[in-house]
Amino acid sequence: MTQTAQIRQTDSAPELRVVIIEDQREVREGLGALIRGTRGFCCAAGYASMEEALAKVAREQPGVILTDLGLPGMSGIEGIRELRARYPDIPILALTVYDDDDRIFDALCAGASGYLLKNTPPARLLECLREAAAGGAPMSPEVARRVVRLFREFRPPEKASYRLTQQESELLKLLVEGHHYKTAADKMGISVNTVAFHLKNIYSKLQVHSKTEAVAKALRERII
Repeated sequence: MTQTAQIRQTDSAPELRVVIIEDQREVREGLGALIRGTRGFCCAAGYASMEEALAKVAREQPGVILTDLGLPGMSGIEGIRELRARYPDIPILALTVYDDDDRIFDALCAGASGYLLKNTPPARLLECLREAAAGGAPMSPEVARRVVRLFREFRPPEKASYRLTQQESELLKLLVEGHHYKTAADKMGISVNTVAFHLKNIYSKLQVHSKTEAVAKALRERII
């Protein structure tokens, strides 16, 4: 069920159009009433499922999308991923009762701009909508603490591995040091044609298209 409402423009700032995706009618209507009743905000639409939102949200031209995660049918996390793919510039805020690490991590990885719990006070919720529209990443305090802890616990591999052979690794190291085909060939005691052969394999394994990209990736991911 879609609800659309407009409020009178009372100042020069444009209204922030908010789309709500929430399957519980009372919650959806309560959020809509809060947004409609606040100067500078417009509840563009409210949807009871992600499927309905995906079918209709484009016409509403939202400035922010506020979505539950525990939706019937397509989940909020799946929906966030799809919305992000279709509308990369529209901020998407998760509003949910779930505060476990997995859902927080999955929602943020799917493309959520922020993560709020449903116990967020109304005034703070409105602030978060504005914050998201301005490019921020609002989170409930409990969620922010979990994100910080997850970040501290996350450790990337010490060295990325792309199954390079010994000669490929040696050649890549020489390229990082600034060698060209000929000087690398001299250092390795091989022909320039063999260097070109190894380099082609390196590009394929690293999924890059140039020496510059290969060197940048080697440094960024500590391949060598």
